Amino acid sequence: MQLIKKLEEFKILDLMEKANKITLQEHGPHITLERAIFLSWWCDKGDCAFCYMSTQKSNIENPKTARRKVNAILAEAELCRRMGWNIEFLSGGYGSFSTSEIKSIAHKIYDITKKPVWLNIGITQDIEKYGEEIEGITGAVEMANPEKQKKVCPSKSIEEISNMLEIAGGLGFKKAITIILGLGETISDLKYLFEIIHDLKIDRIIFYSLNAHQNTPFENYPQPASLYYAGVVAATRIKFPKLEIICGTWVDNLANMGPLILSGANGLTKFPLFKMFGTAYGKRVEEEVYWSGRKLKGTFTDFDRLSQGFSEEKLEPYIKRYIDKCLKNKSINE
Repeated sequence: MQLIKKLEEFKILDLMEKANKITLQEHGPHITLERAIFLSWWCDKGDCAFCYMSTQKSNIENPKTARRKVNAILAEAELCRRMGWNIEFLSGGYGSFSTSEIKSIAHKIYDITKKPVWLNIGITQDIEKYGEEIEGITGAVEMANPEKQKKVCPSKSIEEISNMLEIAGGLGFKKAITIILGLGETISDLKYLFEIIHDLKIDRIIFYSLNAHQNTPFENYPQPASLYYAGVVAATRIKFPKLEIICGTWVDNLANMGPLILSGANGLTKFPLFKMFGTAYGKRVEEEVYWSGRKLKGTFTDFDRLSQGFSEEKLEPYIKRYIDKCLKNKSINE
């Protein structure tokens, strides 16, 4: 394929230039800030080679203790609304919450934000039980090459994920996948990714770069090269002009954001929100968007917006706790 060949020939700047023009034409100049809201730190499967949750089974005697309090989840959603952030998806490991509990949480968030949420809760057979509170279903593919994916994620096959997404599409839900770069994939593996996006009519893709966790097989692996990451995003944008692309990077790699935006990203994610808000790191995110010639939806620095809004009384202690954390970080950085 021509796009793969251009990557192999290191013509990344050419790809980025073309991808940038396509993005502005198809999506406009706005960049969103995205926040994945976690429901729990437990996973029944616990065998994805890169995942933090794979290190937790021996540390947690009762999985229920790893579940977050629902009011804390709802408070986080309310603050995202105030700050103009999108909720990337609700995420939880296998076996953390029941379908009825997830539906209830999603509906309460829908009442708060007036927007349906995405789910990323593993391979589920209960999609038909969800309704207006859900916008789409996310399949955590991680690696598109099926043979490599089996080794990295032995308990969640691409075939099962694909079947789930086909069911979701048939029920009228949008479809998304997540991909992690830096797990040992090659440029030629892009053909598998493009096949998945095309065959399943994927609406949204979330790219992450590897964040190595201790006590996993990848603990000594570095993050992927920044221009490689940008090149993969640019090639994907060119191949699929209307696809929504979200890119995740880490606090130690914020300079990735400008190239990723110019390569086709519509949104940015994977930040420790309440540690970064109002700090120089939060300001850097806004600067990366500014110097990319884009307009940011949401804020990483406007403290006035933290207190703009009303919520249920039972959420106020949790909201205050989050705001106090932001204010503490601000005072440390002044």
